[in-house]
Amino acid sequence: VWMCSLIQSPYHVDTTSVKPASLITGILIFPISVLTVKRQYEVDVTLDPDTANAWLILSDDGKQVKHGDVRKNLPDNPKRLNCWFDVLAKQSFSSGRFYYEVQVKGKTYWWLGVARESINRKEITLPSLQDGYWTICLIDGDSYYAGADSDVLSLKSRPQKVGVFVDYEEGLVSFYDVDAEALIYSFTGCSFTEKLYPYFSPFVTFHGINSAPLIISPVSH
Repeated sequence: VWMCSLIQSPYHVDTTSVKPASLITGILIFPISVLTVKRQYEVDVTLDPDTANAWLILSDDGKQVKHGDVRKNLPDNPKRLNCWFDVLAKQSFSSGRFYYEVQVKGKTYWWLGVARESINRKEITLPSLQDGYWTICLIDGDSYYAGADSDVLSLKSRPQKVGVFVDYEEGLVSFYDVDAEALIYSFTGCSFTEKLYPYFSPFVTFHGINSAPLIISPVSH
């Protein structure tokens, strides 16, 4: 029973079970190496400027994002994320499996994962499960969490590059430490019913701290 129990949110959303990576790897599923998912399911991901928060700076090739010093005057289109320092990818997925990698080197804050299409883009909401986000994050330079739902992650090493793997039909979102070839964490039993978008937040730069960008790695094949 304990292997299949659901995490209950304050809003009584019970469609998603959350398990530590150790349980996922050792008990519930066979270990899937980062090299295996990379070879088979890696996709080309680019950032969508129409969704980017006005404080963010995107590179011309759509592969890097960082927080800027000035809020840009951008059109408030329906796709734009107004109240959090985040951006979505241009690409969406509503079936199958996909994988991508993001460099997080030099950062003290970041959020990564996937978000459903219907997230609230205009009001302040943390990237939590009940609001349609499946993410992990680094806070204050040394504390890792499973999204905004307060599951603290104990990691043996500090990831410099994070791999994100999604199996839509199986309801699985897994995060890898690419260099260590280790599974960090998995959300399982997720109920996906709409498009999923890769999600990125470089968070805020504090007096030069956390100024490094998030960098989407080029596809290796």
